[in-house]
Amino acid sequence: MVEVRSIGPAATRQVGVRRSWQPSVPLLLAVPLLLFMLAFYVVPVLSMLMRSVNDPAWTLSHYASLTGDTVFLKVLSNTLYTSLIVTLGALVLGYPVALSLVRAPRFAPVILILILLPFWTSVLVRSYAWMVLMGRHGLINEALLAVNMIDRPLRILNTPLATRIAMIHILLPYMVLPIANALRQIDPSLARASSGLGATPGATFRQITLPLSMPGVAAGVLLVFVLALGFYITPAMLGGPREITLSMLIAQQVDQLNWAYAATLSAVLLATTLAIIAAIYRLPGVGNALRMSAR
Repeated sequence: MVEVRSIGPAATRQVGVRRSWQPSVPLLLAVPLLLFMLAFYVVPVLSMLMRSVNDPAWTLSHYASLTGDTVFLKVLSNTLYTSLIVTLGALVLGYPVALSLVRAPRFAPVILILILLPFWTSVLVRSYAWMVLMGRHGLINEALLAVNMIDRPLRILNTPLATRIAMIHILLPYMVLPIANALRQIDPSLARASSGLGATPGATFRQITLPLSMPGVAAGVLLVFVLALGFYITPAMLGGPREITLSMLIAQQVDQLNWAYAATLSAVLLATTLAIIAAIYRLPGVGNALRMSAR
């Protein structure tokens, strides 16, 4: 005979307590990170925001003065324009690289090393390397002079072109890796079915590969654009004196001990970044694409 034992009320309560405890375990594991972010990110950011409105007294005059500040408006527009150019350049260069990374498995390790090797190097070192390449007596000018393509060295360094080329190179992995991840998730049988139905490779790419890779494209564009907004080292080293970005202007105000104005500019940069992220999420299909890319 099989003995059947009934579960008493005490055991039922114990099982209920155990089940109610299980969902709280992930939250407890995240507590150290939450405390760290609170102490070293949230509190400093709030302190910075407070300084923009209470230094030397409670006022919004610092924000009101920005509307008529031609220097600020020019720097903000230059920062947004540079970020846009860098994002488009990284997308144009990064998508073919991501496609070759997925479509050419034999060469994938070499391509991955070429992408990640500079990524593991300091931004300062990479920016200095571009200074050596694009200087008046750098490798690019020396090579052009050697083949008689130019009569005298070109002025490449300390120009907007130098800044954008270096930023595209530095931020390229942030564009390539999300797109490659999205391309890997596309079922290869879809392309074979399209080819079997008579579609050309170009039509297959336009109608299948490109639309299905949009989650990676959206994630890469968002990453590169947001990171480019706050870039400091590369524009400071390679850019000209007239091509100042918002982060460079903030650093100048900090050097001059103008803390209130620097805090105001920092708050504007933070608000601009958050507004752009929210606007991109609200674009038709982009929000779903980003959520799919995060899974």
